[in-house]
Amino acid sequence: MLGLLQPVEEFESMYQADPVIGELVTRQAGLRIYQSATPFEALSWAIIGQQISLNVAISIRRRFIQAIGVKHSSGLLCHPTHEQIIQCSEHDLRQCGFSVSKANALLNVSQLIDSGELKLAITEGEIKRLTDNLLAIKGIGMWTINYALLRGFNYLNGSLHGDVAVRRNLQYLLKQGDKVNAEQTEAWLSGFSPWKALVAAHLWRQQSSSGY
Repeated sequence: MLGLLQPVEEFESMYQADPVIGELVTRQAGLRIYQSATPFEALSWAIIGQQISLNVAISIRRRFIQAIGVKHSSGLLCHPTHEQIIQCSEHDLRQCGFSVSKANALLNVSQLIDSGELKLAITEGEIKRLTDNLLAIKGIGMWTINYALLRGFNYLNGSLHGDVAVRRNLQYLLKQGDKVNAEQTEAWLSGFSPWKALVAAHLWRQQSSSGY
């Protein structure tokens, strides 16, 4: 869960002398992307976090976990499984702060996993297939998929160009007066393959201790 298997030392050795991101990478050396307990939890978190601030997403997630009330043997509340979520209604999720679109996306994902039509236990070679399967679900786009891959599969090459904070911090890094759009960010991140998501994480952390 701490991202200890991520080969960040290799990334840092390649880019610490880079004229654009070298100083950032050096200052944030050792940065790793912490992982969710399961790929399903990562995907749920990505759905919750669509197009809202981190603080709002955390609040909704907390209310969601409290409302379903799954407890570990220690007494701590746990993230619910897909089996537990399909017992909820759209109204139940709306009461936790979900939009209609997010509630239906999470319910659809849970039902597809339960039926066996969607499998989240994959190898890295199956990422394209999983991406295509998730894109077919209404309410799930590439930001959601790439964030889930990053947090649930240790996949460091997803492009998070759709993330507002990534674009804002890239503008700051490049010292540009004009806003950087998604297309420009995607093109810029493409130069850092296979580390695009890790570079995005450095941009997240650049101006925020709460990071990602």
